[in-house]
Amino acid sequence: MDPNRFVALTSANHAKLYGMYPQKGTIAIGSDADLALWDPNRNVTITNDILQQGCDYSPHEGLEVKGWPVHTIVRGKTVVKGGEVTGQKGDGKYLPQQKSNLVTSTPI
Repeated sequence: MDPNRFVALTSANHAKLYGMYPQKGTIAIGSDADLALWDPNRNVTITNDILQQGCDYSPHEGLEVKGWPVHTIVRGKTVVKGGEVTGQKGDGKYLPQQKSNLVTSTPI
């Protein structure tokens, strides 16, 4: 998969679907893009204990994947470095989803 398709599938399409584009989902002047830097060659078996989420179950448990996020930058601050969380509560900013202006038959 080429990088443009990867970004569309993991970021831009979701921002469009939830009515947050172009504030989210793109790197542009005036946008509020959080950046996730990926190691495309890293092999990982997904387990719930390596995920940063607020629940105790993942439907992806045991799935082997190639490519994994290693650094995340939110609002200009590194919040994940080398796979370890370095951020603090309040580093992010909640953005409520908006009504999408996409027609359901329009491909995103």
